[in-house]
Amino acid sequence: MVAGVMVGIASGLAALALNRSLEAMMEFVHHLKDYPWAFVLPGIGAAVSAIYLDYIMKEGAGHGVPEVIYAVSRYGGLLRLRSSVSRLISSCLTIGSGGSAGPEAPVVMSGAAIGSNIAKLFNLNDRQRVTLVGCGAAGAISSIFNAPIAGLVFVLEVVLGEWSTVNIVPIAIAAVAGTEVSRFFNGNQIAFSHTGFDIGVADTVAAAGLGLATALFSILLTRALRSMHGVSSQVKLPKWGRAAVGGCLVGLLGLVFPDVQGEGYHAIREMIVGAYNGAFQLAAIAIFAKILATSLTLGWGGSGGIFAPSLVVGSFTGLAFYRGVTLLWPSIPLVGEGCFALLGMAGLISGILQAPLTGIFLIVQITGGYEVILPLIVVSAVSTTITHYFEPASFYMKDLVDRGQLLRPGTDARVLNDLSLGELIEKDCLAVTPHMTLREFVEVVKRSTRNHFPVEDPDSGDFLGMVDLDRVRPYLFDTIMYDAVVVEQIMDRKVATVAYGDELAEVLYTMDTQGLFTIPLVVNRRFVGMISKATLLDKYRKELMVQTTDNA
Repeated sequence: MVAGVMVGIASGLAALALNRSLEAMMEFVHHLKDYPWAFVLPGIGAAVSAIYLDYIMKEGAGHGVPEVIYAVSRYGGLLRLRSSVSRLISSCLTIGSGGSAGPEAPVVMSGAAIGSNIAKLFNLNDRQRVTLVGCGAAGAISSIFNAPIAGLVFVLEVVLGEWSTVNIVPIAIAAVAGTEVSRFFNGNQIAFSHTGFDIGVADTVAAAGLGLATALFSILLTRALRSMHGVSSQVKLPKWGRAAVGGCLVGLLGLVFPDVQGEGYHAIREMIVGAYNGAFQLAAIAIFAKILATSLTLGWGGSGGIFAPSLVVGSFTGLAFYRGVTLLWPSIPLVGEGCFALLGMAGLISGILQAPLTGIFLIVQITGGYEVILPLIVVSAVSTTITHYFEPASFYMKDLVDRGQLLRPGTDARVLNDLSLGELIEKDCLAVTPHMTLREFVEVVKRSTRNHFPVEDPDSGDFLGMVDLDRVRPYLFDTIMYDAVVVEQIMDRKVATVAYGDELAEVLYTMDTQGLFTIPLVVNRRFVGMISKATLLDKYRKELMVQTTDNA
């Protein structure tokens, strides 16, 4: 808990530093926008960002959150110290110059890296380190949005994927610490203030329709980002060159739709208070323009997250939905377009992250709009459900799932990943040689408690194969064969083996598909020991009991 406070404060300061840096850079760039060459500014920012990440920090471009989830899933939350600053600087360059991205994912990466390295400083174990990674992410989100509950829920629902008592308390404290840092320097400000909404039954019913619309654009944004990654990878330019091309295209798009550049929070504020000018058609076009700008920025190598773009696309979706409904059915008593812009943000966040609680609590806290909780629940639930049907994995987790790298708590893969082959080795196997007679082999069997015997080369010690007692049992009862048969004749040379680098999930899959109950572990052609399914399942059961006890 004490470490959680430390991590929360540090990650809160990191979020504050990024916010202040973005404000300063945007102010600087604003004075240059009147020049005819200003459209290249996002390209310059994205290119410098890519050069900084690739050549200085030695990190590839990315959204940040998937890297944190991967570290939690596979490496006990291990993150490099330089990751605590690398994404802050790169995202500041991309967003501050006009790129369409958000600062939230980079501060999550920064906060998580801070938590991981503080855990390393105090020599904490893997479980404690994962908790402090969650503390850092929660402190960062809470600070940047002034929303402690949203930070807590986001970490538990998206980053860690589990709601356990041992995690909730320190992460909640870190979220409070991060929020207090923000409030100390910025005051207790709501990100998107608005007047109260008088919600009626018609608004709650209409929220279901808006949930359908936000699900549609969640899927579109997700697929557009992936498609742009694919398109840009085909362009024969260095990474910084591709980032520059994408940024310049965003700059050109910004000449027509200025609201698509940067994080876009100014447009959200206008929509929530009902001050956004333009007809239904303009709001609808703005949705596609923002999706395109975000895809060009992130898909071509810029640095940043999808939180802010999702909020902007969601608010445009809510605005367009309201104006479309009132255009078709003007007699329906809806509360107002500002409320639907707010609901649209929840729908997009819930859909693209497939995290309905994060969408609900984030919007409630950053707007102070507790009176809209019922339609918020409806739009978030509908959007998440429909998006999940077409995109089974969220945007952050899709690539990890495709590569088989997502190991969520409580799953077979995660429990097996927490075990190692070294814990399962059975070394009481007696080795035999290929030229040993059956009579000599029988004497070895008498001294052994095993049914499997590794065959080794007597000169080099190399593993040659296995003798399975069940397969040679008929020979054992025919004493006439004792001096006529040698081990080389009854051994199995085509034996499936495993090595230390193999994952237990793959080992178990091999044993299942080949009908094996044991499999030899061979390293550098030397037999080390046997891995048995019985021992594996016994260790699995014990590890599952440990994890269940921790999460109780």
